[in-house]
Amino acid sequence: MTTGTARPTLTVVVCGAGAAPDVFRLVELAQGRGWGVGVVATPAALAFLDMPKLEALTGSPVVSEHRRPGESRERSSSEADAVVVAPATFNTVCKLALGISDTYALSAVAEAIGRGVPVAVLPFVDAALAGRKPFVAAVESLRSEGVRVLFGPDQWEPHPPGTGGGRIDAFPWAAVLDAAGVWTVAGGGG
Repeated sequence: MTTGTARPTLTVVVCGAGAAPDVFRLVELAQGRGWGVGVVATPAALAFLDMPKLEALTGSPVVSEHRRPGESRERSSSEADAVVVAPATFNTVCKLALGISDTYALSAVAEAIGRGVPVAVLPFVDAALAGRKPFVAAVESLRSEGVRVLFGPDQWEPHPPGTGGGRIDAFPWAAVLDAAGVWTVAGGGG
């Protein structure tokens, strides 16, 4: 965690899943706990997001691509004190477990795991995908590396195919912050 008087920072990685338009709720909850927040989006998530709203909330651009040589970086995900991937897709969970980092978002999370930064993943996946062997193995693999995957009994259950829209309001944003160790800091928000 960041030392001194600086606020701890959270990198939120958002994927193109049904709950993605509401990721601002996660940002607001983390900020209410006194954390600075940066948002990284997978390419598929961009169509789901209200970019101006997120950028106004965080005070920085939503990042979705690697920076080009010579470009400055305002906030680096490698400097985060915690990382949350929410909502996480079937694709992202499976690729992350296999070490595939073909997007900036996957690279950022893979590096955080390797550096020992607390990482929590909250999938938004239907039961047909969640029951597949690659997904089950990916969740187990990530957990074996210390990643907190909030999925399964007493956590977050998959929804029947085609019914995800009815689960968006119940998406447990606060629980994934807790799993990543994003607690209220002294002098932080409520």
